[in-house]
Amino acid sequence: MRPQAILFDLDDTLWPIAPVIAAAELSLHAWLAAHAPRVAQAFDIATLRARRQALLAQAPELAHDLASLRRRGLEHAFAEAGEDAAHIEGAMRHFLAARNAVQPYDDVLPGLLHLGQSLRLGTISNGNADLEVVGLAHHFAVSLAAARFGRGKPDPAIFLAACDALGVAPAAAVYVGDDPELDVRGAQQAGLRAVWMNRTGAPLPPGLAPEAVVASFSELIAWLEEELAADGPGGA
Repeated sequence: MRPQAILFDLDDTLWPIAPVIAAAELSLHAWLAAHAPRVAQAFDIATLRARRQALLAQAPELAHDLASLRRRGLEHAFAEAGEDAAHIEGAMRHFLAARNAVQPYDDVLPGLLHLGQSLRLGTISNGNADLEVVGLAHHFAVSLAAARFGRGKPDPAIFLAACDALGVAPAAAVYVGDDPELDVRGAQQAGLRAVWMNRTGAPLPPGLAPEAVVASFSELIAWLEEELAADGPGGA
């Protein structure tokens, strides 16, 4: 079926996320030192991170709601340190502001503008980026976040809901993401075509068969143009 819509993952597909999270956690710890010093003194960044992983093991349902996971981790840390829980909201606001200070890859804005001329665009993310804050929301007709939807990738439900919101059949949608399991296999299991955005040149994992492997938006656009040309003006 002729591609009619293209859906994107966010973190590590439209922007690099590891340096942003590292900077956000450093900034949060400095904020805690100023506003909740007992927590900052009791727990360093690495310890807080390890405690969140332990919480996730106990409550795997939080994997699709990372903000709630971080909040619960802070609640536990504040309680153990004997710190005033009233500061948790301020801590979360501070972290999320820093977490949304992302810088899109250089090819993203021109790529979205080009693709938006002929395709419906959307996003599906398991993360907690705010596209309004980032400044990209206006490029997408639909944006689904796992925390709000209630299920995350690779659950087929979130892919199918995005297609339904865009008004296209899954077979007419292409999903682009960096994670082989969550993005590629997840999209394919929901009936979408999947493109692996492999900006780092990683080897193709065994058993994975994306419709295309691209390292940039220019390569993605070239593949899509080939697909559209092969289908002809009427599509299939």
